Amino acid sequence: MRILVISDIHANYTAFETVLKDAQGQWDYVWCLGDVVGYGPDPNECVEKLREMPHLCLAGNHDWAALERLDIRTFNPDARRAVDWTRETLTPDNTRWLEALPVTFVIGDYTLAHASPREPIWEYILETKTAADNFPHFETPYCLVGHTHQPIIYEMVSEGDTTAMRPSYGKQRPLNGRRQIINPGSVGQPRDTDPRAAYALLDFDKNIWEHRRIPYDVGAVQRRMRQQRMPDRLIARLEMGM
Repeated sequence: MRILVISDIHANYTAFETVLKDAQGQWDYVWCLGDVVGYGPDPNECVEKLREMPHLCLAGNHDWAALERLDIRTFNPDARRAVDWTRETLTPDNTRWLEALPVTFVIGDYTLAHASPREPIWEYILETKTAADNFPHFETPYCLVGHTHQPIIYEMVSEGDTTAMRPSYGKQRPLNGRRQIINPGSVGQPRDTDPRAAYALLDFDKNIWEHRRIPYDVGAVQRRMRQQRMPDRLIARLEMGM
């Protein structure tokens, strides 16, 4: 089975469509690691497109924020404005769909979580120390996470020894049986100074992984954000990948 692995769409329908077009015909099922909504101007469009496809989707922190399951006073002012707008914009049907999303999922050799296996909604795995601390919190060989918006692979070399590997885009990588925490990056809000949409393809049966990047029409998304009077900083960061 071929899996399209995506995360952190963040209501960016243009980036989502571009990813789907780039991966067309190359997958059988979608795994979405959360944060379908938040920040962007297209929450309903992104939810509805995902719902059309055979998929498994997790809840992310911005999905929970839109459901009022998180105290958004911990968010920065721009993110709080985006959350408030998202809450007002989501249809009741799409809100109910978000309410039903699980926090984690285990399938075959893979544990799925939005943020981390230890703290599935909120913890950021941004360094090898945090990754190493998370390996005891899942039992499968591989764990897929999003949340940081940065594509990366953390591999346990030995007990307590973890290394970080940046992706080689467009190259298939057989997973070597060592325990790994893998992040496909963000479809709609990259934060690794590369504004291109990020996603991955996984051959579930052969355990072969491929990180991918694809440019999309950032300007079109920014225009829709300006029409909705969304914060200037959120608009500007899309073109910088930050």
